[in-house]
Amino acid sequence: MKSLAELQALRDQMKQQIGVRDDAESNIRVLIGMGTCGIAAGARPVLAAFSQELETRKLTNVTLAQTGCIGLCQYEPIVEVILPGQEKVTYIRVTPEKVSRIVSDHIVNGNIVEEYTIGGIK
Repeated sequence: MKSLAELQALRDQMKQQIGVRDDAESNIRVLIGMGTCGIAAGARPVLAAFSQELETRKLTNVTLAQTGCIGLCQYEPIVEVILPGQEKVTYIRVTPEKVSRIVSDHIVNGNIVEEYTIGGIK
């Protein structure tokens, strides 16, 4: 590196490669609970399934992130989906098999999958 401009160009190039966007606040956010209880309940395969599904669908407006314990250990793995300007939706007991439907119905089409939410418990 010989100049600040070179460093900024490298930063911009790396941001594009890993999908970081400057308008991240306007992105859809998906948070996976990765506390010890979440990991023990299977959160890692759920995170991998979300990553794969988002990549397959080429959804660049979604920020996938890990968070610590969400506080509802009996419902792990827990996934929170936050669409800009809307209330967060908490999905519980998420499995890799449920991920495709959450992405297609909620993230792509805006329809909450009620039976996977805490309100859908029977």
